[in-house]
Amino acid sequence: MPMSRRQRTRTVRGVQYGVLALVVAAMAFGANWGEIRRAFFDLDVAQALFPDIITTALVNTVVYTLLGFGFGLALGLVLALMRLSSVPPYRWLATGYIEFFRGVPALLVFIALGFGVPIAFQVVINQYVTVMLALGLVGAAYMAETIRAGIQAVPKGQVEAARSLGMSQGRAMRSIVIPQAFRIVLPPLTNELILLTKDSSLVYLLGLSLGQYELAKFGRDALNENRSLTPILVAGLCYLIITLPLGHLVRRLEARTAKAR
Repeated sequence: MPMSRRQRTRTVRGVQYGVLALVVAAMAFGANWGEIRRAFFDLDVAQALFPDIITTALVNTVVYTLLGFGFGLALGLVLALMRLSSVPPYRWLATGYIEFFRGVPALLVFIALGFGVPIAFQVVINQYVTVMLALGLVGAAYMAETIRAGIQAVPKGQVEAARSLGMSQGRAMRSIVIPQAFRIVLPPLTNELILLTKDSSLVYLLGLSLGQYELAKFGRDALNENRSLTPILVAGLCYLIITLPLGHLVRRLEARTAKAR
């Protein structure tokens, strides 16, 4: 007698659960837990990382991220308005910038600003300024498109109503359109903040002093000193301290936006 669709679904699901249980059991009984604990969960190595990994590396990661996000958000707003401008050269410049920085790896931008620009122009750029520019220039290209989409999502009737009340185009944009656009694009902008948090790990290319270490650089140096992967695990957990609350915030904002609509 052929099985019904529900029975087939239950059978397939039971087989999947059985295979998963066998894999987990094989890993549990076949793994060398003593070696795993030594490599990943060495409590002595982990204890030696504190409090520096929090007071220096974690704080620097947050500072680098906020600097890059702030600069990128301001530049992204300008680029979004240029993309929507009725003046063709503004649109061309904004489109060229966005396409270039979305296509170039952030790694190359860090190298160019950290080494290429100082050598070419014989200038010394502050480390924090370099990080802000590198993260901001790349982030702005993505945020500009997000903001542009948010501006275009605002009903045109609201702009027309503002103009009918005597507002200029610029004032209507500042007072009516942009505030609503930012409410719409707040979740994707928070996602961009998470991405910049991870991209801040590229700061190690600039040759940091001990007081300028971020989480990835701190964990990598501790790995070389201790020959244990525990510092990398601890650094990863510190990244999660930043990104998990932001991810939760994104979900809350998306739910609120969907409810409002």
